[in-house]
Amino acid sequence: MSRTLSRLAVAATAVVLAAGLAVPSTADARDRAGALRWVALGDSYTAGVIQATGDVFETPPDGCARTTQSYPEIARRDLGARVDLRNVSCGAATIDNVYREQQTPLGRPMPPDAIDPNAPFAPVPPQLDAVGPKTDLVTIGIGGNTMGFAEIIQRCVELGDRSKNTGTPCKDEFTPSMSVRLDTVRQQYDQMLTALHSKAPTAKVITVGYPHIVPNDTASCRFGDIQQLHTITAGDLDWARTAVLEPLNKVIQQVSAAHGATYVDQYASSAGHSVCDSDHWVDGVVSSIVPLQFAFVHPNAKGQANVARLVENAIHAG
Repeated sequence: MSRTLSRLAVAATAVVLAAGLAVPSTADARDRAGALRWVALGDSYTAGVIQATGDVFETPPDGCARTTQSYPEIARRDLGARVDLRNVSCGAATIDNVYREQQTPLGRPMPPDAIDPNAPFAPVPPQLDAVGPKTDLVTIGIGGNTMGFAEIIQRCVELGDRSKNTGTPCKDEFTPSMSVRLDTVRQQYDQMLTALHSKAPTAKVITVGYPHIVPNDTASCRFGDIQQLHTITAGDLDWARTAVLEPLNKVIQQVSAAHGATYVDQYASSAGHSVCDSDHWVDGVVSSIVPLQFAFVHPNAKGQANVARLVENAIHAG
């Protein structure tokens, strides 16, 4: 790995790593409306964004970088005439961008400098604007950017490079702020679901957690491998799994349950398919070196297909 590419990856990561209600069954909604009127909300883990999840299909592009192999688009094809999907997910979106603030999209990271050649993009409205009283189904995958996952990963890479894979410098720096970060996700997720139920009181709501990014056995991660988790120390990888990702999913699951939403747990089903596993469903800092394709720790097409299957099962379950 060249030192130039290593520095580029670290720098580019900074750019992109960025009240219960009664719910009708989906079968009933389909009977009423023919096709389920479905709105997909979320961040880059929903939109797809990276090249490993296919092409950006919308013309002209709005910068949200929704791709052909993202899970909403896979499910759209699988379910066919049974759904009428409006996919407004957007790379780098926060919870605020879903329910109350417009967003200026970044586009998809492209070589050589991880900047979308079509940038800059005009602001897009809050994603919840796409939801209305006739919406039958809403899926949501959001929360990581509100917690600052991209910031944490970028900083862990930088600190691990300095420490040469010793200690837990990232854990030491971020542990004091983690409870506040998770509390912010909890509060905003609650407010988002409250706003969603207000706009679409009869919609079935499916929330989606985050995948198994870091393996249970971090010895499988090669320090310095840009196609894995680069220069994050082994100790910080363990911390990221148990103190960042797992608590984030727990918060999403708990708030979803409080609002009567169906939670889709992709964490369990993606165990053994982390960034460092041979059959990985999440790519590392890059998907490939030649040709250079940025990933910044995002699901690839296999990971998106797994979520599509889980979401489709949740839809069928009613």
